[in-house]
Amino acid sequence: MGPRGQHEDNDGRPTATADGTGPAAPEPPETAPPGTGGTAAGGAGGAGEDGDAARVAAVRRAGAAGRRWRAARLAGSALLVSVALTGGAIAVGAHRAPATAPVVADAVDPGVLGGGNLDAAVTALQAHLRAQPKDSGGWATLGLAYVEQARTKGDPARYPQAERALRRSLSLAPDSDQALAGRAALAAARHDFAHALTFADAALRQNPYSERALSSRIDALVELGRYADAAKAAATADARRPGVPVFTRYAYVRELRGDVTTARRVLEQALSAASSPGDTAYVATQLGQLAWSQGDDRSALAWYARALAADDGCLPALEGRARAQAAGGDRAGAIKGMEAVVARYPVPGSLVVLGELYEARGATGDRARARRQYALVDAWTALARANGVDADLDTALAAADHGDRKAALRAARAEWARRHTVHTADALAWALHVDGRDTEALPYARRATATGYRNAAFRYHRGVIELATGHRAAGRASLRSALKLNPGFSPLGSAAARDALEGTE
Repeated sequence: MGPRGQHEDNDGRPTATADGTGPAAPEPPETAPPGTGGTAAGGAGGAGEDGDAARVAAVRRAGAAGRRWRAARLAGSALLVSVALTGGAIAVGAHRAPATAPVVADAVDPGVLGGGNLDAAVTALQAHLRAQPKDSGGWATLGLAYVEQARTKGDPARYPQAERALRRSLSLAPDSDQALAGRAALAAARHDFAHALTFADAALRQNPYSERALSSRIDALVELGRYADAAKAAATADARRPGVPVFTRYAYVRELRGDVTTARRVLEQALSAASSPGDTAYVATQLGQLAWSQGDDRSALAWYARALAADDGCLPALEGRARAQAAGGDRAGAIKGMEAVVARYPVPGSLVVLGELYEARGATGDRARARRQYALVDAWTALARANGVDADLDTALAAADHGDRKAALRAARAEWARRHTVHTADALAWALHVDGRDTEALPYARRATATGYRNAAFRYHRGVIELATGHRAAGRASLRSALKLNPGFSPLGSAAARDALEGTE
């Protein structure tokens, strides 16, 4: 979970050992951006029908690769999946070898993972572990590095690799807080929040000051809908390990309760504490997203510019900038920017926004272009699930507006059965609405807005459902509130909200 919210084939790489605890030797790092299919942003994967065809072909190749992976039990497929569940720089603490294991004089310092060159750090760890295969701390650090690569590269093929490395670490040192914290981060990245909480608690029993475990515990509680507990966990983490990873999570907990002022202040504090370009880009992006969500497009663009000055390849900042451009009326700039993002990482949120931007533009061929973006969501879902990621929330949100409404409802119900958050309540409400079950949808729409979370899309969904159930005054109020909060919250939703409001006059 980012405080908000692709793989290459591994042919020829070591697979898991017979006991499933890890690879025979550490895998080599990627040498090219995963999932690009030889297409760089702005190249064949960019604008126009050729770009659409390239993306479709890339995902189809990904599907074939994924099938080969499942058949051969290899750790790879070929779809770009953007996961922001482990926001902030990776922080794994000092190496602490267990008393029963030899202390390795040349052990790789886990701190190198925060130095900015993650691939180089992974390469060094792999080389070290070939020489010292019984270094529990090294395996835990490698596992965490793979989780971080999944976040920064959008590469779920790293998750099976991370699991093998972390299991190897725990087989050598069963009480390793570093490895337990890594299992928590991995579970959260796969949206398995119940196990993320279990592993985080286990890590904190060994080391109450583990920054990674403290952060994963907040993530898990938020994504399980336990907001009061998440607030307590954030306060505890802030007292024990103040820093960028904790500050950003603390801010999101406050935002979920409607306290945007505190959220902004804490994020600004986090930005002042950022000590690396990656941290600066991450926190500035969070500030941009917060500003955009409150309808302040100008400030959002300024924050995104700061993020991109620190890291010109920061995809969340590039996507956020495109959304802010669309909200501010620069549709051409928004489409160009989103095409560049989707060319590299075709994931549901970006695919849907690009499709809706095409629909809103309405030029010749735009409807077909939009359909192609929506069709890719299903391929993304299949491949994400092949790597152990729960994708039901993404499926529900995309399918409700642009896919199979029955599939949307099934996915939303499945996600609600696992966790009761404002996001799952909103997804279920909207899926019920598009399936014609507005009376059943209304309590969920109200629940999605009950914490004070200032989200224009939630208010729009609630307003439409209120109108459909005969609550005319409430529906108008909700729609007005959505448009006042963020007039450009969605390329199509904003216009639909205005049309619905006008239709009640």
